[in-house]
Amino acid sequence: MTRALVIVLDSVGIGGAPDGAAYGDEGADTLGHIAEACAEGRGDRPGLRAGPLRLPHLAGLGLGLAAREASVRMPPGLAPDGPVAGAWGHAVETARGKDTVSGHWEIAGAPVDFDWGRFPATRPSFPPDLTRALIEEGNLPGILGDCHASGTAVIEAYGAEHLRSGKPICYTSVDSVFQIAAHEEAFGLERLYALCGVARRLCDPYRIGRVIARPFAGSAGTGFVRTANRRDFATPPPGDTLLDRLAAAGRPLVSVGKIGDIFAHRHTGTEVKPAGNDACLDAALAAFADLGPGGLVFANLVDFDTEYGHRRDVPGYAAALERFDARLPEIRAALRPGDLCVVTADHGNDPTWTGTDHTREQVPVLAFGPEQRPGPIGRREGLADIGATVAAHLGLALPAGRSWL
Repeated sequence: MTRALVIVLDSVGIGGAPDGAAYGDEGADTLGHIAEACAEGRGDRPGLRAGPLRLPHLAGLGLGLAAREASVRMPPGLAPDGPVAGAWGHAVETARGKDTVSGHWEIAGAPVDFDWGRFPATRPSFPPDLTRALIEEGNLPGILGDCHASGTAVIEAYGAEHLRSGKPICYTSVDSVFQIAAHEEAFGLERLYALCGVARRLCDPYRIGRVIARPFAGSAGTGFVRTANRRDFATPPPGDTLLDRLAAAGRPLVSVGKIGDIFAHRHTGTEVKPAGNDACLDAALAAFADLGPGGLVFANLVDFDTEYGHRRDVPGYAAALERFDARLPEIRAALRPGDLCVVTADHGNDPTWTGTDHTREQVPVLAFGPEQRPGPIGRREGLADIGATVAAHLGLALPAGRSWL
């Protein structure tokens, strides 16, 4: 029986979202702008990387061709050197917004057909009733922040006051999120998680997609740094996903990285959550080596987004792409006859763009395996086509999406 491996390169968009202007993102192009910056020397960083963006294995699977179809230009250096070794295309998200949760749900066959709630870019951002209830139920002396903010900037601004007062730092963004940052030791990690559980319930009437625990460490003297113990408290998917169908069929499933959090731990199988792209890919390949027939390993590589996209770090993002590209031969070697691997993304996060938020973009769809026919699969009118294809490959069916097989 066949098996499948799905790897989401979190935020590796390829530009060209038809409705990008509605989000202030017309012209955003994560991959294309990184490649252009590298070609012009703006992607250099001593000791990290230098020169043009080098992604020979991804280019050989059709990444550059997919980007050209999505954004009407070939990113510098991403044209394949020879025949393409995989099926390649690009997908347009149907869900409104550019959030991680809706992108992943749509990949898994459950597109969102409603508008997420969002908090305004005002001070305060949060409704007074929500803030009062969180303070009362969380037994808090108050909260700090209450605004739109970058996660790193907000702990720099409020970290010292948080340690003095014991008040957690609450902030949001243009995404449908309520984020709570607190010191792992002074406030307590488990206490932070429990507070986020309270906030999750309180945010439900506002249709907020995720409450995110953002623990950090350090001091005002040494500086504050976020730790790897982030946890997302997502609302459950609105309908059946590929994961639900796998569970109903009794198939093996391993969720790697933040997949478990994104799907509210509903039918997410065995969850593995190491820190960092390489560790997550190691875990995914180890799980895939032992995966039984008819099973799925579903992995998210979040560093592209959190470490480089949101921080507008072009050299860091480029280096992370090159590190992943260097591991593609290892991924291909792990595929047995009957296996299918799909590499895709959930949204964009152009590190050359204004602000610090996600960007509304199309995403690449690269599929390969011993029996996968190479060539173009065109523009997919919805990320659900990915889930539908994986489901068809595994002998299952989804209510949304159209398989290219």
